[in-house]
Amino acid sequence: MRNGIDLHTHSTASDGTFTPGALVQKAHDLGLYALALTDHDTVAGLAEAHEAAKATGMRFVPGVEISVKFDGPGHCHLLGYFFDYRHPRLTETLQALHEARANRNKKMIAKLRELGIEISEEELRALAGDGEIGRPHMAKLLVMKGVVKDFDEAFEKFLGKGKPAYVPKALLSPKEALEIIHEAGGLTSLAHPYYLKLPPEGVRDYVRELKEYGLDAIEAYYTDHDRDYTRFCLELAEEFGLLVSGGSDFHGDNKPEIALGTGKGDLFVPPEVYDRLRAAWEGR
Repeated sequence: MRNGIDLHTHSTASDGTFTPGALVQKAHDLGLYALALTDHDTVAGLAEAHEAAKATGMRFVPGVEISVKFDGPGHCHLLGYFFDYRHPRLTETLQALHEARANRNKKMIAKLRELGIEISEEELRALAGDGEIGRPHMAKLLVMKGVVKDFDEAFEKFLGKGKPAYVPKALLSPKEALEIIHEAGGLTSLAHPYYLKLPPEGVRDYVRELKEYGLDAIEAYYTDHDRDYTRFCLELAEEFGLLVSGGSDFHGDNKPEIALGTGKGDLFVPPEVYDRLRAAWEGR
């Protein structure tokens, strides 16, 4: 019996703790059938991951997770798969988002200092290494300094949406993000619908809207989706003629409770999910 797949992971190119190459090697060692690297708003790790996948024989999907504008109570991320990660419009757009993210970090550091919390970009850079600094690194530093007891408290008190040190991200519209991924030759999926924090009918209406913009798939299998929510997402996929995706949202030590491939222990993404996505992409 084939092992499962993981089409939602992060590396040191964004806010994970495994290098892209080490992530691929770990997936290979675990016997995963296929892996996608979907760093936040960047494709910087894909070339390294792709080379590592060729060396191990791992089925590898170039991916990205793009945060988009969303007026609801939660947040919306879109996943891109199988695209040309050297596509000019894609790389230029992501570079602009990268620069905006760097400015956001500076503003959040300043807000933390105004709150009497001594924190520096140099300290965050030491934690992030060659990767991009993000809120998980800020949370980790706050834990190390004894300001909070854990990641959850860091976000609940300081870093979460609407909290004292929060600064909104520069975001694309959903339509723009879907268009750019398609222009680069890829497929698109709505990431973790649970985090839209909408009631079922609200999710259905939003999926209907995204489908009109060209959405290809919905992430039904996800670490924080219970069986009922997974079933709901599968029903939405059938209702709107969408493909299905799935993954753990692995971040390494930045989310130690989430294991590659199995999430919090009971996640299983069937290998057929990869096969169907790949077949749809090849048939475009």
